[in-house]
Amino acid sequence: MKLMVPVQQLWQRASSREQRLLSVAAIVVALGLLWWLGVAPALKVIKAAPGQQLALDAQLQTMKQLQTQAKDLRAQAPLTAGDARAALEQSIKSLGAGAQMVVQAERVTVTLTDVAPDLLAQWLAAARQNARMAPKEAHLKRNGKGGWDGALVLQLPGAN
Repeated sequence: MKLMVPVQQLWQRASSREQRLLSVAAIVVALGLLWWLGVAPALKVIKAAPGQQLALDAQLQTMKQLQTQAKDLRAQAPLTAGDARAALEQSIKSLGAGAQMVVQAERVTVTLTDVAPDLLAQWLAAARQNARMAPKEAHLKRNGKGGWDGALVLQLPGAN
């Protein structure tokens, strides 16, 4: 309240022209604040919405594909350890001479030597799909030729 008294006195002492100019300036400042705090953020959201919608649609499609894949995997009959081992032995042939498999109880160790990245990716997908096995441990590194060297440890189904 104490601040208003000097402002009122200043306003009364100002000429009608100065009062009009101060009123216009106050309106311009008020409109600027309205734009800055109310309209500009909303316009920014509206401009960004189509791009976000496309990204969310792509993410939804990926999630639906993963859901379908998960349902398909659940629908498959369980494999015995012997069936999984046979499927893994069959699929490892796709890696060529650069891969060797050693079975120790319920653990399978696959040793890789200069295996091409695309072949390794395809083999991992096939091992997951056909033998229903995924790596439990991976000790891999890229060699100078661009291939993978190292070992993968998998666990046969039914063993925990």
